[in-house]
Amino acid sequence: MNSSSPLRIALVNDYEIVLAGIREMLAPFSDEVEVVEVDATADVASEVDIALYDTYGQNETTLTAICQPLRADRVDKVVLFTWNHSQTLTDAAIAAGVNGLLSKKMGAHELVASLKRIADGETVITAHTSTPQDVTALAPRGNQWPGREAGLTMRESEMISLITQGLSNAEIAEHTNLSPNSVKSYIRAAYRKIGVARRSQAVVWGIAHAMVPDRSRQIVATPRSSTPVE
Repeated sequence: MNSSSPLRIALVNDYEIVLAGIREMLAPFSDEVEVVEVDATADVASEVDIALYDTYGQNETTLTAICQPLRADRVDKVVLFTWNHSQTLTDAAIAAGVNGLLSKKMGAHELVASLKRIADGETVITAHTSTPQDVTALAPRGNQWPGREAGLTMRESEMISLITQGLSNAEIAEHTNLSPNSVKSYIRAAYRKIGVARRSQAVVWGIAHAMVPDRSRQIVATPRSSTPVE
């Protein structure tokens, strides 16, 4: 990394609206971080210092499945941006070669500072101590997620997203590191807000409201070098 140049960052998630929110967060810090690629797939095409992976709506059951596609020669560091800071996830992430786990409660200043520390060679693990009900209140300004306009909190939105992708309550609990009762509470609250009573109705609502991964790519800056990446 050239200390006189901004960090080159790829944002990775399967939902364009989620990535747009992170890009908005980082925009005021363009002299320190440059978002060169916004990927609604797990395949980074540009040479970047850090691939920042937002874990919203992801149903992979292992960190290896998440991280291996990002571990290309063109990606120097991989960082997870997540609400889930269980010790199990942390241990698995480090074992999979992740260079940092950053809490989604942090604001833009702290996020940029943490990314710079990671680029300089540190492994940065942050945690949050919020109760499940605090999650949306702690979300930094600019953070976006599907269903927010319908009044869904970030956690409720993720419940509907994972239901739309076919996960059971038990699988959702395992994925999100929440208790089965917490999952049921979030789902009931989400159902009330979107006006459905059954899982099949929630799936239909989710499909109609962008809960299905976008899986597309947007290159937003020129490559680091003039040599094309094969």
